[in-house]
Amino acid sequence: MARRRSKRPYGAGHIPLDVSRLASVPRTQIGPGGAEFTVRRVRGGDKTYTCPGCHRPIAPGTAHVVAWSNESLFGPDRGLEERRHWHTSCWERGLWRG
Repeated sequence: MARRRSKRPYGAGHIPLDVSRLASVPRTQIGPGGAEFTVRRVRGGDKTYTCPGCHRPIAPGTAHVVAWSNESLFGPDRGLEERRHWHTSCWERGLWRG
């Protein structure tokens, strides 16, 4: 079986980077209680979530932030299980601070 070439042909146009794809890359940020959280921006799904910052619903299809603690007492898998969906503005304003 012949190996498939993965390089683009010489002279082919450059494919620009889709910067919007970088928004979904998980990042580590300081969150509630000064703990480190993994934060990921999502485009929105088909389910309604309640934002823990303002206690209002996040409508289906609404872009928002998903955050989970990196410092869970029972390990990283437990932190991921306890992830929460936040309005992007609530997370960025740090509404957990009170």
